[in-house]
Parts: sequence; structure tokens; C-alpha cells
Amino acid sequence: MNLLDRLPSWVQPWMARLALVLLAVALLAWPEALDDPTRVRQWAEYLCYAMVAVGIGVAWGHGGMLVLGQGVFFGLGAYCMGMFLTLEQVDGDALPDFMTLYSDYTELPALWRPFRHLWFAAPAAVLVPMVVAGLLGWLVFNRRIRGPYFAILTQATALVFWLLLVGQLKLTAGTNGLTNFTTIFGRSKYEPGTSKFLYTIAVVALMAVLVLARQLVRSRYGRLLIAVRDGEDRVRFLGYDPAVVKTVAFVVSAGMAGLAGALAAPIIGIIAPNQFAVLPSILMITWVAIGGRHSLYGAVLGALLVSWGKTSFSESRPDDWIYLQGLLFVVVVAYAPQGLVGIVRSASQFVADRLPGGRAPVDAKAEVITSVEATA
Repeated sequence: MNLLDRLPSWVQPWMARLALVLLAVALLAWPEALDDPTRVRQWAEYLCYAMVAVGIGVAWGHGGMLVLGQGVFFGLGAYCMGMFLTLEQVDGDALPDFMTLYSDYTELPALWRPFRHLWFAAPAAVLVPMVVAGLLGWLVFNRRIRGPYFAILTQATALVFWLLLVGQLKLTAGTNGLTNFTTIFGRSKYEPGTSKFLYTIAVVALMAVLVLARQLVRSRYGRLLIAVRDGEDRVRFLGYDPAVVKTVAFVVSAGMAGLAGALAAPIIGIIAPNQFAVLPSILMITWVAIGGRHSLYGAVLGALLVSWGKTSFSESRPDDWIYLQGLLFVVVVAYAPQGLVGIVRSASQFVADRLPGGRAPVDAKAEVITSVEATA
């Protein structure tokens, strides 16, 4: 039992809500402390990564699914928004520059036409990744593929996605990607307030993702998801279908990654296949592992810290960052498997157990499964 567990039960939910409000206020005030449009845009990018991390926290931390292909869903969302932003730069029925160079198209391909409209591109950036994840998840989980086999399959999906983007030069600009977004949602990229505008949108989106994820994992479905993670065969024996439970979590995490990609497109200013390949997908897992995969706030913390560290260290020692990143991941996995949040919780529990009324922690795994059995 940690220090928070010693508070009255009616106080604990309000403490969680207060933490969410304080996080939102701190993030909204952060640009004033930075006082640099370039840094503000960098932190807006970090917030997009934090959204991806929250989705991974739902799927991996609470669902036990090691998703090594989240770059696919991030990329789908980014390309949906990138297509809209590309068409925003051209006049009338003119073709994007890369199509005039690499193709013999005389008019805009049918695939691109709906993306002239933001009202189509924005929902598509979220729905397309969810549909792809739903189809993939349903096929995989119905065949009871899990563990390392599922992880390898998602990683292979990221590789296939990268090959498709590179191979479709006429439609995706190949390895060059979609670039030159000088106008963003009707605003000039070079206006002084554009960076802060995009940052504010990213903060609001991250808060929405966090609220949705918290409600999901704290609901009856969330307890069932944890039970599937800890004892899938036992849950199936109780009459639940683990394939449905896991597919829902996988779809939700894909939608969050798609939303993050849609916001990252105007923030980063370039959408290229190398941003969504195998290695970036593994890096996304690293964020969550370092922050703490069983905590949504830990996922956010890990994404922000690792992204900031990458920028800071790569600016001063660009050749050494990749080694430091690998070492950090190894140290966390070996000595702090619950991540930074786990270290804080362990310290809190150490203090709480030595206060009057302290008690040994309960077996959370057995408690969750017993709860599911009681409602079966």
C-alpha cells in the first residue's frame, strides 16, 4: 500500500482529476517559459509522441500486447493529414509538385480527391488506423496468436507499410515524402503565433486522449482487459471472448496513434516513410518502458523525457545519443521493469509500510481475476 492508498476512497478519484488538471495547466503555461517558437514546436511534437505512448500503455501495459508496429497507425494518420496539407498548397485543380515530376497524371488521382477537405482528412486520420487495426486484430486474436508471435507480426506490418510507401512513388512521393507545408489550416507556417497555435491543439488532444484512456482502463472493460492480460485462458473459461477484448484495446491504441500522426504532420512539416519504419516503432515502446507501462501518466512522462533527451543530447553529442538510448532501455528493463513510475511507487510504498497502519501489498493480479469471476 503506497501513500495514496492511505487516503479515503472518496478522495482518491479527486486526486487523479486534480493531477490531470495540473498537468494541463503546466503544459499550457510551458510555451511562456520556453519563449522560443522553435522549442515550442519541438514540444508540440513531443506531445504527439505522448499520445502514441498512451495508446501503447492501454494495449501493452493494460492488455499485455507488445505492439511493435504503432508506427503504421501513426504513419496512416500523418499521411491522411499530409495529403490535405499538400493539396492546401496548390491552386484549384493543379497537381502537387511531386506528381508533376514522378508521374504522368493529368488530374488528381481518385485516392487523393477526398483529402481536399479537412472535414474528411481529420476523421480519416483516426478512423483509417482503427479500421486497419480492427481487421488485423480480429484475424490475429481469433487465431490465438499472442506473446512474441504477435509482437513479430506487428513489426513485420511496419516493414510492409514502409515498403508500400517507398514503392508508390507516384502517390506518396516515395522516400522523399510529403513536404513544403507553408500553409497550415489557413495560417502561414511562418506567422509568429503558428507554433503556439499547434502546441495548444496538441495539449488539448493529449488531455482528451488521457481522459478517454483513464475512463477505459478504470471501467469494467478495463478490469476485464487486465484479467485477459494476466490469465487469458481462465477468462475464456469464464465465458468471455479474449479476442474481442484485445481487439478493442488494439483499435483504441491505433486511433490514438492516428490522431497523434495527424497532428504531427503540420508540426514536423515533413512526412516521410523513414519516420514510420521498424526502428521508430521500437522507439515508441522504449518511451513506455522507461516511463512505466502500467501507468498512463508514466507513458506520457517517458515519451516527453526520452524525446527531450534525444533532442538535447543529439544537439551536443549526435554520435553518442543512440548508444545512450540503448543503454537507458537496458538499465530500465533490467533494474526497474516498472519504469520511472514504478520507482516512485516503490518509494511511496516503502514509506507507507513504515507508517502506523501500514500493511503488505495485496496480490493485484489475483484481485482483478477474482473480480471478473464475481461478475461472470
